[in-house]
Amino acid sequence: MSENNIPNANADAQESAESAIAEEATAATTNAPVTEEAPASEETTTQPVIESSVTETLPQPVEEKIAAHDDFDWSVDKRNVTHYSQDEKEKYDKVYENTFVTIEDGEIVNGNVVALTKTDVVVNIGFKSDGLVSSNEFRDNPGLKVGDIVEVMVVEKEDRDGNLHLSRKQARVFRAWERIVEVHKTGEVVTGFVTSKTKGGLIVDVFGLETFLPGSQIDVKPVTDYDQFVGKTMEFKVVKINEAIKNAVVSHKALIESDIEAQRAEIISKLEKGQVLEGTVKNITDFGAFMDLGGLDGLLYITDISWGRISHPSEVVKMDQKLQVVVLDFDDDKKRISLGLKQLTPHPWDVLPEFIHEGAIVKGRVVNIEDYGAFLEILPGIEGLVHVSEITWANTPINAKEFFKLGDEHEAKVVTLDKESRKMSLSIKQLTEDPWNNIETKYPEGSRHKGVVKNITPYGVFVELEPGIGGMIHISDLSWLKRFNHPGEYTKTGEEIDVLIMAIDKENRKLQLGHKQLEEDPWTALQDTFAVGSVHEGTIIRKDDRGAIVQLPYGLEGFAPNRHLIKEDGKSLVADETAAFMVIEFDRNEKRILVSHTKIWEQAKAAQQETAKKEARAESEKTRKTVKNIQNKVEKATLGDLSALAEIKEKLKKEEEK
Repeated sequence: MSENNIPNANADAQESAESAIAEEATAATTNAPVTEEAPASEETTTQPVIESSVTETLPQPVEEKIAAHDDFDWSVDKRNVTHYSQDEKEKYDKVYENTFVTIEDGEIVNGNVVALTKTDVVVNIGFKSDGLVSSNEFRDNPGLKVGDIVEVMVVEKEDRDGNLHLSRKQARVFRAWERIVEVHKTGEVVTGFVTSKTKGGLIVDVFGLETFLPGSQIDVKPVTDYDQFVGKTMEFKVVKINEAIKNAVVSHKALIESDIEAQRAEIISKLEKGQVLEGTVKNITDFGAFMDLGGLDGLLYITDISWGRISHPSEVVKMDQKLQVVVLDFDDDKKRISLGLKQLTPHPWDVLPEFIHEGAIVKGRVVNIEDYGAFLEILPGIEGLVHVSEITWANTPINAKEFFKLGDEHEAKVVTLDKESRKMSLSIKQLTEDPWNNIETKYPEGSRHKGVVKNITPYGVFVELEPGIGGMIHISDLSWLKRFNHPGEYTKTGEEIDVLIMAIDKENRKLQLGHKQLEEDPWTALQDTFAVGSVHEGTIIRKDDRGAIVQLPYGLEGFAPNRHLIKEDGKSLVADETAAFMVIEFDRNEKRILVSHTKIWEQAKAAQQETAKKEARAESEKTRKTVKNIQNKVEKATLGDLSALAEIKEKLKKEEEK
């Protein structure tokens, strides 16, 4: 039922009193003659109608009116309405107003519960009318009854329906906020009820006001399950308030930290280096494990967990595991404590097993790889170094990072052992006999063998004949006919190749190998074929700024300078163009052939010119002889003959100049 549908208590009382007066008036006038009512005066008609009251403000007691029939106020009509003068109305209004208290919107007052309905509580605060408060606002007080005094806030003295609007909830929120502000200033510990879970934390009821408990402020340990705290009553400290939006943040962690701080101070005051404590692993990181020492945290570095190498602390310790640890160092100011676990056991080098000695064969796991070698862990805390020079008997360079893999196991021989410096050198190659001891017998000079290309450098190819035995083929010994800018143009790593043992250097463990020497030098056989002046067909395979490489018959390559690439039409030969080339130089020792295309047509042209000159000279000689014969036959020359002879001489002279 709403406030608009429930009459207030004062109105009910007033209506009952007026009804009683009407009944008494009717009883007093029983059997009286019925008279016609006089018309109301003008003054009466203009005055407002005011309901009578049952309070002491009535002019006379009812009993006196009934007793004295003649004194009955006939101005009271059948509706129990009395007409008053203006002065009387003002007088009675003033008396009526003085019976109520003065209140303002937003004021908190105490009220008396005068009635309870199914949905509302009727509260009298001494105002003109009673107010209604929803029963939902009294859920925390199931024993509420009529006559109880409750604290409410005046929301509105008169809403749009004319009702008094009260709220117990807002009064509680206001009082709760005042209390929260006070405890925030004093630091007092409060008790709250966790009502629900929300994003990032919990909602806590403190003094009837909802506050926020962030997940990070629940406990000193990380909390992932918030549901376990819902429905619990816990102690908190108010750590932050917002006056503008009336919001507060509480913390349970702050109480724990204050207790831990006291314990921490006590523990630190008793700490000593070398002291053994019991702790619980509370967090594991890449660099170590944090341990709870009973109110004080300490760090167990990864290097202090085990004498052996480990890649992560979780390989040895687990979360919530209890361990005995030793105090290695601590800092009173920074509250830092360094702990150790491995220090509780002797160093493995101090109790080195008897089976580890010089000359012994041991097995180890690769725990570290460097450019100079790899470390094998024989036992936790006991490591040895296999230097790159002790991997294989071969003298070829070896990359340790390509030969070893972390975690792989290898057998090795203990070469040296130094307990004082805690160092051990190991060898893999010494597990087998040194193949260089009988190298001359197995690989004599001049013998032919097959090998595998292991490495390629700009200056040659390293070939392995067997593990530990190998040598290098120089780039110049790969082919008789071709010149390579890089050995990779001829062969690839992993390919098989035939070699010839050219020389043995047992002291330095080196073999000089050859590949082209497996065949006869074609330069000797082709010296006559490619004699200077000989002409061969060739194809330009590549060009550069200096000239062109020309592919000649029998697999030979020649070089033609740019000036020897000019064609008869003045243009230059281009790549992939085939033409005739003349050998202008052949050097067997340097394996070099110089060729020219230009020389061919230049010599042909010169030969043609020489032939023309010879023919001209022959013709001239013939004419000269003819003239001489004529002169001998003519005894006397006439003037005309002399002129003709002069012309013939001039012609012969010009031909000779040509």
